[in-house]
Amino acid sequence: MFDYEMLRLIWWALMGVLLIGFALTDGFDLGVAALLPFVARDDAERRMVINSIGPTWEGNQVWFILGGGAIFAAWPFVYAVSFSGFYLAMFLVLSALILRPVGFKYRSKRPDAAWRTRWDWALFVGGFVPALVFGVAVGNVLAGAPFRLDGDLRAFYEGGLLGLFTPFTLLCGLLSVAMLVLHGAAWLAIKVERGAVHDRARAFGTVAGIASIVLFAAGFAFVAWGDIGYRIVGTVDAAGPSNPLRTTTEQVAGAWLANFAASPWMMLAPALGFAGAALALIGIRRGTEWAAFAGSSLSATGIIATVGCSMFPFILPSSIDAHSSLTVWNASSTHKTLGVMLFVTVVFLPIVLAYTAWAYKVMFGRVTSDAVRTNPDFY
Repeated sequence: MFDYEMLRLIWWALMGVLLIGFALTDGFDLGVAALLPFVARDDAERRMVINSIGPTWEGNQVWFILGGGAIFAAWPFVYAVSFSGFYLAMFLVLSALILRPVGFKYRSKRPDAAWRTRWDWALFVGGFVPALVFGVAVGNVLAGAPFRLDGDLRAFYEGGLLGLFTPFTLLCGLLSVAMLVLHGAAWLAIKVERGAVHDRARAFGTVAGIASIVLFAAGFAFVAWGDIGYRIVGTVDAAGPSNPLRTTTEQVAGAWLANFAASPWMMLAPALGFAGAALALIGIRRGTEWAAFAGSSLSATGIIATVGCSMFPFILPSSIDAHSSLTVWNASSTHKTLGVMLFVTVVFLPIVLAYTAWAYKVMFGRVTSDAVRTNPDFY
């Protein structure tokens, strides 16, 4: 069995894998939904866009559930602070996500144009709002959340919903939207027949790809020269008991870049973020759909990995009491809990991956206008 320090590292990496898995699967669902009112002009085109993600969107949400469950079990302090402190933001995301199943199921129940248009915009909200708020949440994690812990490890959150939206966090939110719209556009280029929708998706994908590169660079500059960053002062017992109050931390501008200087191999993450977006742009412009989708996937992986690499070992720093910051070493579950969860993950995660791969293979192929008109199983 792994020792306590190694288990903490493994679960930190697994959290990154789950977040990346969510971005790569449900991410293109959100991107396609955000593009729906703009790439499709009539009812047939909109049904074609909807059915490009219709068979997979429910299964893709498994990654979102897995991520929340993993945080609850592996990092209970992080779960307690973030899910209670960001409650209103979580409620906003869940409200938007609830519109998706209702929109998919009810949108085509009536032939009325106004009815269908309203549900199309509901699906847009269900894609755009979560993409934006997820990015804003990551921005708040980088900037630090306004919480503190008392001597009994009770958490007190001293922020509000509007306080989550600052220039930097909105920049992160827009980057998240651009990243997922690029991913969604690349998916549409693969899944819908060549024609008007396909061409519009490529056009919007080009804009989203350029925006991803520019916004990612702007975020990097903000982190480098802005008043953002935290570091641990003194030594850390990586195998010690979980108690955030035993760690001394301080806020230092530019500290999020220290890991890249100490471990140059971590520069692979931002390099992948930029290179993946560039590959997606090239693939979209040249009509090489698989290259575009591979590029958008690599870009999302690199951008998310950049956040994790820059913050390590921090998971959720505190902006009002740096000593309450939660890290890989002071906020995890017990050694036994992490060990049992790792065993369960090793057994069941390959099953999830195998089933997902099989499902995508079965449902492989482009959605055509003829299929939309004749297939009774389509939305």
